[in-house]
Amino acid sequence: MPEQARERVFSPALELSGALASGFAGTGPDLAVAEPEADQTDFDVIVVGAGLSGIGVGYHLQRDCPRKSFAILEARGAIGGTWDLFRYPGIRSDSDMYTLGYRFRPWHGESSFADGASILEYLRDTAREYGIDRKIRYRHKVMRASWSSSEARWQLEVSGPDGKALAFTCSFLQLCSGYYDYDAGYMPGWPGMDRFAGEIVHPQKWPDGLDYAGKRVVVIGSGATAVTMVPALTDKAAHVTMLQRSPTYIVARPAKDSVASWLYSRLPERLAYALARWKNIFLQMYFYNAARRKPEAAKEYIIELAEEELGPGFDVEKHFTPRYNPWDQRLCLVPDGDLFKAIREGKASVVTDEIETFSETGLKLRSGEELPADIIVCATGLVMRLMGGIELLVDGRNVNPGATMIYRGVMLSDVPNLALTFGYANASWTLKADLVAEYLCRILNKMDRDGYAFCTPRNDPSIIPEATLPLSSGYMQRAKDMLPKQGSRRPWKLYQNYAKDVLSLRFGSIDDGVLTFTRRAG
Repeated sequence: MPEQARERVFSPALELSGALASGFAGTGPDLAVAEPEADQTDFDVIVVGAGLSGIGVGYHLQRDCPRKSFAILEARGAIGGTWDLFRYPGIRSDSDMYTLGYRFRPWHGESSFADGASILEYLRDTAREYGIDRKIRYRHKVMRASWSSSEARWQLEVSGPDGKALAFTCSFLQLCSGYYDYDAGYMPGWPGMDRFAGEIVHPQKWPDGLDYAGKRVVVIGSGATAVTMVPALTDKAAHVTMLQRSPTYIVARPAKDSVASWLYSRLPERLAYALARWKNIFLQMYFYNAARRKPEAAKEYIIELAEEELGPGFDVEKHFTPRYNPWDQRLCLVPDGDLFKAIREGKASVVTDEIETFSETGLKLRSGEELPADIIVCATGLVMRLMGGIELLVDGRNVNPGATMIYRGVMLSDVPNLALTFGYANASWTLKADLVAEYLCRILNKMDRDGYAFCTPRNDPSIIPEATLPLSSGYMQRAKDMLPKQGSRRPWKLYQNYAKDVLSLRFGSIDDGVLTFTRRAG
């Protein structure tokens, strides 16, 4: 059977059969948790980051590698990563919760697209239920990680509480620190910003208690953050304007998944969750692949949907027809078409133009139009910062991640015993995060069984490096030189395809001749 056909037929069956045969073994809260000593600094595994990915890794380590000691080092003072950092009005998931939720812990909420507070509660409950919260060291920021092949250990230089210098060591380092700078978002820096008499805010640093009731609000941007904020701000603001330099593909989807609700009403919860999850995975894969094969047809379809939502008389060509093809950048999803509804009702509007300068009372645009504002929100994107900005060394040699290649989407070429979690560009982050955690445990168990101290992906010089993520988004383009490259063929090729990654990371052979294993010297 051809490989693609085999993947198409067997991927969902493998996951569902495994779930049914084991009764989702190991998914209950009765996993044994060995709580580390408060002063312990040497571990088998150190996980960097206590967000969605780090919590997932903690669960899999407890389930699949119960004898391994591990700790989670979190730079901030709270669990949750993105979902604790961002506090702007309307923050929610832009992936459905049946795929954003963990495979091992079903999402219980009614809405497919949950608000930020509900997602944060889900993460906190997961960490507490499985005892992962007891493994977290808060306000521990990893500054430098140095690998020694002779010792087969990582040495970590950590800035602890109150800036105290700390040292940790581990055999394997798993980075779950995301891909952007938590300290500040991207701010282009327009002329005249200091002249504006109102407030200028960035969603990443949303001020507590910001009063926008009765105010004229301009949101600069057209990405996921902007399309989320605009309808949410209309609850109190006098009017909200989304100012965009160019349009984005925006698709309305029901906030509640009727098929998932039907499954939950008739099947055991975990089976219903698995089926709803795979249903959404396949729908996403189908639409993504169809859009890449026939971009013009996909473009016409998405624009027709926008026209239906906005009604006659709205200039969809100007405001909702992007210059690029679908999935050259991520699509934006709006639950129940809330953005379109706010526009139809006159509570929000869209302006497609460029900023010439800020003024005392708002914005002056290149077209000559004046856009009055009391509050200007700069939803202008993220600053990419891979691995939390950690300085990486291998045997005294500095590692530039942008000069490496990424193996199976998990490890860096010529860097031993290190894995990082980087989600999909076209699907839920958690789908990939779960697979990375499972693969990590498979590697650890193999090294224990066969007496190896470390493993290192070794690149074949014949592999042609390519850009890792096929996106033209501004923040991706700004960071393209710092991102690891993918290769022209397996296992260095990234397919942005969950079914293929299930076969590779969950079921594929670890002994592929590329990942080399080494025993401790002497």
